[in-house]
Amino acid sequence: MDDGVLSWVRIDGSSSVPPYEQLRLQILDAANDGSLAVGTRLPPVRALAAQLGLAVNTVARAYRELEQAEVVTTRSRAGTVIAAAGDNGRRRVAEAARVFAHTVKANGVDEKTALSYIEAALRQG
Repeated sequence: MDDGVLSWVRIDGSSSVPPYEQLRLQILDAANDGSLAVGTRLPPVRALAAQLGLAVNTVARAYRELEQAEVVTTRSRAGTVIAAAGDNGRRRVAEAARVFAHTVKANGVDEKTALSYIEAALRQG
């Protein structure tokens, strides 16, 4: 494994964003922009936790969520690698946006109002 893999990851302890989410987002962004190519092997959970000064469970959660989104795949001997499938989560969001846009148009709702619905829904979590 290349020791430089994920050497650029930075966790901001003062951020309101939990450390596992900061890690997940940085890996996701790098996978989506090609900085982490398909097949790139990520550091083992324990090694990355030690490198970043995080709890093992924090890194494991980030990896688990990336695996659920099919951004990475974990094989016992091969470790965790960037998957060919890419980010299915973003594809699902894009599809949901298309469905929402169709519903908005079909019901005669203007764009400004539709966007306010999205913003309100995002604030509610």
